[in-house]
Amino acid sequence: MIKVVAKNALKEGVRDEALALLDEMIAKTRQEDGCIKYELYELDGDPNVLTFIEEWESAEKLSAHMDSEHFKRIIPLLGNYKASTAPVEVYTLLR
Repeated sequence: MIKVVAKNALKEGVRDEALALLDEMIAKTRQEDGCIKYELYELDGDPNVLTFIEEWESAEKLSAHMDSEHFKRIIPLLGNYKASTAPVEVYTLLR
C-alpha cells in the first residue's frame, strides 16, 4: 500500500478557481483502478494551504494515475494558482 502527501499553498484570491479544477481531479481520480482514498484537506487557520492525502493499492497504480489524461492536464494548470509547493511525499506501508 502506498500513501501520498502533497501539500500546496495557493496565491491569494484564486482559491475558488483552483478548487474547481481540484474538484474535477478528485472526481476522476476516485474512479481510477487502485485508488483507495483521495482526499483534499485545508490547513486549520489558512484555507489557502491545501493538502492531498492519497492511498493507492501499489506504486504501479499511483504511476498509472500520474500518467492519466486528467492528471497531465490539470496539474500544469494548477501551477498558475500556487504560491508555493512542498515536495510530494510517498510512503510505502512497512507493517
